[in-house]
Amino acid sequence: MAAEMAEQPDVLRRLLARLPELAESVRGALPRRLAGSVLIARGSSDNAAVFGRYLYELASERPAGLGSPSLVTRYGARTDYTDHLVTALSQSGRTPEIVTTVQAARERGARIIAVTNEADSALAAAAHVVAATEAGTEVAVPATKTVTAQMLALVGIATALGPLPANLVDPADLAELPDAVGLVLADTTAVDTLAADWARHDRLVVAGRGLGGAVALEGALKIRETSGVFAEGISVADLLHGPIAALSARVPVLLIDVGGPTSPDIAALRERLDRDGIPHATVSPSLPALRSESARAIATTVRLQQIARAFALRRGADPDAPAGLAKVTATN
Repeated sequence: MAAEMAEQPDVLRRLLARLPELAESVRGALPRRLAGSVLIARGSSDNAAVFGRYLYELASERPAGLGSPSLVTRYGARTDYTDHLVTALSQSGRTPEIVTTVQAARERGARIIAVTNEADSALAAAAHVVAATEAGTEVAVPATKTVTAQMLALVGIATALGPLPANLVDPADLAELPDAVGLVLADTTAVDTLAADWARHDRLVVAGRGLGGAVALEGALKIRETSGVFAEGISVADLLHGPIAALSARVPVLLIDVGGPTSPDIAALRERLDRDGIPHATVSPSLPALRSESARAIATTVRLQQIARAFALRRGADPDAPAGLAKVTATN
């Protein structure tokens, strides 16, 4: 896991060079009048899809949502996808239910983009455009470099759907991302301190909102699968709608702050946690070179990978091969 995390600056740098070509391919494949977008995935890829959903809807000014493979594989849905863009994310490109759902969507009129690490996979074969992340073989069970590559690929696809404000996606800012991620990886002091203080907890909450909400979901998944800590990723807004009542000094909160319009929500929650005596820490790498929210979200995802691995090691777990998990989960 550590070795694959360390590859992320190079993976992101190579993918950045191919984003203009990817965006042009997407523009060529779009319906003449885009009605909406659907993103389909499972696991870590599903968390990347949440990140992409925000970008897609803001760029296209058309509805964007997450699709459920079970509607096709278990309920036999025959959804009309005329003039819709479907983006399917799968690191292996081999998850049966993702491939089946994409094939059904294509038969019903969808234009398909596959975001995958395997350009010769069944998922890629079912797509009109393949966004190959080319992150290289990923051996550790927890997905790291493939997730951040998916997130960056989704940024490139979103730019083909319409304009995005510079505070959200800025090409000049993205050019700084690989080096910024390298700085995150080199800085482990705060991560080690947090792991020493918090790894004794069996439960914690990871809370964010907007793009930071997607990062919170992915960070919580990484902590769960590597360390055995039951971490719940949740939107700050959802947390305030009831679950906050279950928090206590025994359930600390990681706050994800990636900047942008949701930062005041994070600050307000921090004040409430202070008032209620609930332990908390804010995850927001100090990277003044990164100004856009999307770039900071990707860098913060890397920071949470570090935290997950540090928690696992502190708890005596093997972060590379968590008990009971496999690299590819073949759900139908």
